[in-house]
Amino acid sequence: MRPHYSFWPHRLPHSLSLPETTLWDNLDISARRFPNKDALIFLGTRLSYADLRSRAERLAAYLQSVGVQKGDRVILNMQNCPQLVIAHFAILRANAVVVPVNPMNRAEELKHYITDPDAGVAITTADLAADLAKASNELPAGQGLKHMVVTHFIDAFHADVQGDDAPPAAWHEWLFTKHALPQVHGGEVLDWPHALANHLELGPLTVGLEDLAVLPYTSGTTGLPKGCMHPHRSIMHNAMASAYWGNGTHENIGLLVVPMFHITGMTSVMHAGIFMGATLVLMPRWERELAGRLISKWQVSHWTNIPTMVIDLLGSPNFDKFNLKSLVHIGGGGAAMPQAIAQRLLDLYGLSYSEGYGLTETAAPSHNNPPDNPKQQCLGIPFMSVDARVVDPETLEEVPPGQSGEIVMHGPQIFNGYWKRPDATEAAFFDMDGKRFFRSGDLGRVDEDGYFFITDRLKRMINASGFKVWPAEVEALMFKHPAIQEACIISTRDAYRGETVKAVVVLRASHKDQLNAQDIIDWCRENMAIYKAPTHVQFLDALPKSGSGKVMWRALQEAETVSNADSATANA
Repeated sequence: MRPHYSFWPHRLPHSLSLPETTLWDNLDISARRFPNKDALIFLGTRLSYADLRSRAERLAAYLQSVGVQKGDRVILNMQNCPQLVIAHFAILRANAVVVPVNPMNRAEELKHYITDPDAGVAITTADLAADLAKASNELPAGQGLKHMVVTHFIDAFHADVQGDDAPPAAWHEWLFTKHALPQVHGGEVLDWPHALANHLELGPLTVGLEDLAVLPYTSGTTGLPKGCMHPHRSIMHNAMASAYWGNGTHENIGLLVVPMFHITGMTSVMHAGIFMGATLVLMPRWERELAGRLISKWQVSHWTNIPTMVIDLLGSPNFDKFNLKSLVHIGGGGAAMPQAIAQRLLDLYGLSYSEGYGLTETAAPSHNNPPDNPKQQCLGIPFMSVDARVVDPETLEEVPPGQSGEIVMHGPQIFNGYWKRPDATEAAFFDMDGKRFFRSGDLGRVDEDGYFFITDRLKRMINASGFKVWPAEVEALMFKHPAIQEACIISTRDAYRGETVKAVVVLRASHKDQLNAQDIIDWCRENMAIYKAPTHVQFLDALPKSGSGKVMWRALQEAETVSNADSATANA
């Protein structure tokens, strides 16, 4: 027995036996058990489980009517809203595969999400539809979208919403504006109400637990983002495990503000909630005052978040007006929770913040802190059904407790591999003790109690408020700028985000002295997701290179780290 089992929640088994049903069946069963129960609450509008299932079935029938077949990939590009949940389950009911896309991506980035999964159909919100159409229209003939369904946020809530559920004034233009439907060359664009207003016959559910369900994309050290092939089985496991780990029942009321395009929001909150028959209070994006009001009004019991959200909420000038006493479970990941904030939660509400750790490849948590025995600023212990080790990254042999190495995992929630990338898949796995282990690329250690701690990264990744930024992807996009000859992306310190993105740039001779740092930042914000865009730019005449001609990014990163340390000392 590994030492962490001494701290295992007594009520839980070490591993789970999975049902032989699909993710769609979770919604179907909950709708049969609790037809009139609130499934979703969005800006004051309540949607029952029966209505959620009915709308998903109608949209699934539409998808089948335009040719979506078993295994086809369908793009889902939205902020959190009821339409995202409806569309997600509709795609699954149509026996197809959900391709969740970060809504912060711009047209140039979106091209890859159309061509790589060979997606012919997309479902999106009106504020994002123009960029998606632009991406499709700029692709060679035959490679673009054939069908697009477009919804407005106002399709899901009442325009006259007042009181605690009302969105902040800054959101009004975004939420209430009616956009004209874009044109897709050679394709059809249909609005949401018309897509659902059908009486089409819905074909049978033919997928099983091992069929592909979700294809979320993750970036890496080289090249464009890679699709992670998740069957119904891997998402099902972590949905069930997340529900049980947090003492979940159908009486849960969860605040769903972590994005559902991300593996954590999708699996550990949305799918876990639907599996239980819980109620999910949706926020389209983070806003601390609205979050405080919603937790208070709807008596939210469970909240999965990013630590920066908690920090922000505790800093609200209206914090004393919020009633957070209904919370019984709070946790999250993506960044370390500062010890002082964790202690304040404990002192105020008796809540132990339960940090977890996972990757897109592991369907969210591969590690989590036991709610009854958490350690602060710790990844936790291996999650249900997980065998996790720390190995020497060169020899792949397990190292003793306390010694740093690469964190590797084996379990039913591990993805099948990278879409169309057998080479990358082979490099990501190795065999040990008769099991197939996934290499996380993260360096960590395990203590004498079996708790894991992260120490460094093998991969070149920047963590900006829980959003992972991969330098190779940002560099590839920056090279499209006509003035940029070379670019190297490194991290720099940020008081709020922890880390943020810095670009070290060499301009072409023809453009020197014609651009400043803000010009580069503005261009990046127009051509890539805002969290990827550099917030700092440094110009050099040349980037340092090795004898083989490779850019010495480590030298630039080390220099930036020293500069940050010097600044911190000077300001102390």
